[in-house]
Amino acid sequence: MQVKINEQDITLADGATLEQVRLEVKPDADLLIINGYPAEPGTRLYEGDRIVLIRRGEVPAEEELDALLSARHTPGVHEKIKGACVGIAGVGGLGSAIAVALTRIGVGQLIIADFDTVEASNLNRQHYFIDQIGLPKVYALRDTLARINPHVHITACHLKLTPDNLGELFASTQVLVEAFDRADQKVMLIEAFTSRCPDTPIVAGSGMAGYGPSNSIRTEQCGKRLIVCGDGETAAGPGVGLMAPRVGVAAHHQANAVLRLLLGLES
Repeated sequence: MQVKINEQDITLADGATLEQVRLEVKPDADLLIINGYPAEPGTRLYEGDRIVLIRRGEVPAEEELDALLSARHTPGVHEKIKGACVGIAGVGGLGSAIAVALTRIGVGQLIIADFDTVEASNLNRQHYFIDQIGLPKVYALRDTLARINPHVHITACHLKLTPDNLGELFASTQVLVEAFDRADQKVMLIEAFTSRCPDTPIVAGSGMAGYGPSNSIRTEQCGKRLIVCGDGETAAGPGVGLMAPRVGVAAHHQANAVLRLLLGLES
């Protein structure tokens, strides 16, 4: 029978077990994965199984990590994700969380842009660490994403986005994520990018401040190429701050909307 072991095609005798393969291929492996899930050594193997053998603490090679993600996502889904390029405009509470989610699923390339630096006040909701205070957000985030999946290609642009530069910067993206704080910036990006790249969808965020019900955050199609995630009304203000839980809910709505677009699904 034919199986894949660490992405290599291998012929095994019928009735072979995972333990037999481990002893022959990688005796020091102590993490045994079949079709994306941990399995016991005595597990019997079958035609078409995808096996990954890893030693705990070892950083998997790109091919091994790719095999794990492919098994988790199913190969056809993973190939679409791996071949995608997504732009993220703004890497604060929304953008940094979206970037982490997309990196974890193995999106092939991310273009992240922001002119801001990490401040202590960001740590209540943004994916930064205390030792990154003072660093440009895009560079700090690039380093964090590399620790999650070093095989995702990150283009980090430390600059202020304007109508004159965002079209060229994000021209190669399949989806653009709007993750700004201010309403005027959101409008600027949507209008400018739509005029330059009318066929590229935008996933925007609107209304996620405070600690209102999670289920009031929703994903809505607001035009042929515009999807908006949030409750549509709750802006940050006195007594209604931006906090990690609800910002995170909105960010993951956006990340999931991006995933569905990459897979050719409706929002």
